[in-house]
Amino acid sequence: MIRFLVNRGVHSSSSHKAVALLNLSRSLHSSPFATVDAEEISGSKPAEVHNLVQGKWTTYSNWSTIVDPLNGEPFIKVAEVDERNIEPFVKSLASCPKRGLHNPFKAPERYLMYGEISAKAAHMLSLPKVSDFFTRLIQRVSPKSYTQAHGEVYVTRKFLENFAGDQVRFLARSFAVPGNHLGQQSHGFRWPYGPVAVITPFNFPLEIPVLQLMGALYMGNKPVLKVDSKVSIVMDQMLRLLHYCGLPAEDVDFINSDGKTMNKLLLEAKPRMTLFTGSSRVAEKLALDLKGRVKLEDAGFDWKILGPDVQEEDYVAWVCDQDAYACSGQKCSAQSMLFMHENWSKTSLISKLKDLADRRKLEDLTIGPVLTVTTDAMLEHKNKLLEIPGSKLLFGGQPLEKHSIPSIYGAIKPTAIYIPLEEIVKDKNYDLVTKEIFGPFQIVTDYKTEQIPVVLEALEKMHAHLTAAVVSNDPLFLQDIIGQTVNGTTYAGLRARTTGAPQNHWFGPAGDPRGAGIGTPEAIKLVWSCHREIIYDVGPVPKNWEIPPSS
Repeated sequence: MIRFLVNRGVHSSSSHKAVALLNLSRSLHSSPFATVDAEEISGSKPAEVHNLVQGKWTTYSNWSTIVDPLNGEPFIKVAEVDERNIEPFVKSLASCPKRGLHNPFKAPERYLMYGEISAKAAHMLSLPKVSDFFTRLIQRVSPKSYTQAHGEVYVTRKFLENFAGDQVRFLARSFAVPGNHLGQQSHGFRWPYGPVAVITPFNFPLEIPVLQLMGALYMGNKPVLKVDSKVSIVMDQMLRLLHYCGLPAEDVDFINSDGKTMNKLLLEAKPRMTLFTGSSRVAEKLALDLKGRVKLEDAGFDWKILGPDVQEEDYVAWVCDQDAYACSGQKCSAQSMLFMHENWSKTSLISKLKDLADRRKLEDLTIGPVLTVTTDAMLEHKNKLLEIPGSKLLFGGQPLEKHSIPSIYGAIKPTAIYIPLEEIVKDKNYDLVTKEIFGPFQIVTDYKTEQIPVVLEALEKMHAHLTAAVVSNDPLFLQDIIGQTVNGTTYAGLRARTTGAPQNHWFGPAGDPRGAGIGTPEAIKLVWSCHREIIYDVGPVPKNWEIPPSS
C-alpha cells in the first residue's frame, strides 16, 4: 500500500510527502547491510551473489543462473569461480599460519572482538525488519513455511547471543596439572588449525553455515566458506551483516563454485581441517582426498521407536508429522523410519498421521519443492518398495498438483509406506528400504515386544547415526534401547523427536571419529580446535646436582 501511494504521489500536496513515504518504504524493506530485497528478486530484477577473497568482494565472468524453485524463473545470478581462478583463494588461505589468527598466546584481544561481533549480530537478527528479511530470503531459495524459516533465524540469533561478551574466550579455557618437581607444570590449551574450510548444504542456508563459520572464527582459524550455490545468496547477505557488525573482511573468504572446482581448491590450498555437512558419498570422497583431515556431519537415515506405553496420541502424531514432513522432509534429521509397538498399531495413529499430512499445502509452503530428488525418482523408489511382500502405501505417493515447480526438482505429497519388520531386515531388501530419500518420504513398520532384538538388528546395520527418538516414558524400555544404540543426538521420552535441534545442545553423529557437532561449546572445541600441551619446567635445578650416568 505504501508503494502504491508513492507511485500515485503526483496528486499529493507537496513533493516532500512523497519523498517521506519513499524513505519510509525503504526503511521497511531494506537494511543497512543488504544489497537485495527478498520480496523483489525476480527474472526482471535478478539478485547477484558475489565472492569474497582477501577482504574484497569480487565477481568473475562466469555467471551461473539459479531458477526460482517455485516457478522455474531465472532469478539469481551467481558469480562462480572456475578452476582457472582459484589462485587468490589459495593465496588467501596460505597467508594464515598454522598458529591461526589468534590463540591463547597470540592476539588474545580477538577473542573479545568476536564476543562483541556476536553481540552486535545477535542484536541485528533480533530486529523484526532484519529477522523477516532473512526469513523471506530463506523461503525464496529453500522453500519452507515461514515458521520453519524463521526458526532457522531464531536459532542463529540465540547461538550468537550464547557467544557474546566473554563467552568466546571461555572456549579457549586451559587447565594445569602439577608436575614432578618444583617449577614444572603441564598446561593444556585449545589451539586453532589455522587455514580451514567450511562446506555446507542447501537445506539450512543460514543456520548451518553461520554456526560452523563462527565456531571456526572463535577458535582463531581463517575459513573459506562454500555454500550450495542454489542458496548462497543467504550467506552473501549474512556476511555483509557480519562486516557491518565489525567482522574484519579479510578473516573469511567466501567462494561460489561447482564441486569439482572446490575439490581442486582444497587439494591445492591444503586447509588444515575441512568441515563438511552433506551427502555421505561426497563425505567419503573428501575423507580420502584430504587424507582424513576432515570433520563430517553427513546424511542420516534417522529412526523413531514408539514404545509400548501408549499415551498422548494426538501429540505423538503431530511430532511424527513434523519430523517426517516439515521442510518437505529436507532435514538431515528427518524421521526416515517409524517403528511402532503393536500397542500403537491398534490405535488411530496412522489415520491421524494421514490427516496431518493432508493439511500440508504448497500455498503456505508446509509442503514444497524437493531440491535434490526429482518427482520421478521418488515415485520410482515408492514402486520398488511396494514390490516387497506385505508392503502397502499408507498415504501419499502421488505428485503434487496444480503447481509450477520446475521438473529439475521434486514435487510429491507427504508419503508413508508400510513394510513388515521381518522383510526390512532381509539382506535383499535392507539397502533399498534404508535408502535415504531427502524428501517427504518415510518407512513405517510395527513390532511386538519379543521382536525388539530384530528392531535393534535393523538399527545396528545402519551406517549413519545422526538423530533418533525413543518415544516412551517407561524407564526400563528407554534404558534398554539407548544402551544398545549409538545415534549422536537421541531424544528420549514421551515428547521425543528427531528434528528441530536448538542451539543449546549438541547436534551431530556418533560412532565415527570423524563426526562433527554443531552449536555448543563442546562442538566448537571438538571441530575447530586441537589440543596443545605446554609443559613449563623453569626449575630451580636441585643444589649439588651432578651429571648422572648415561641411560
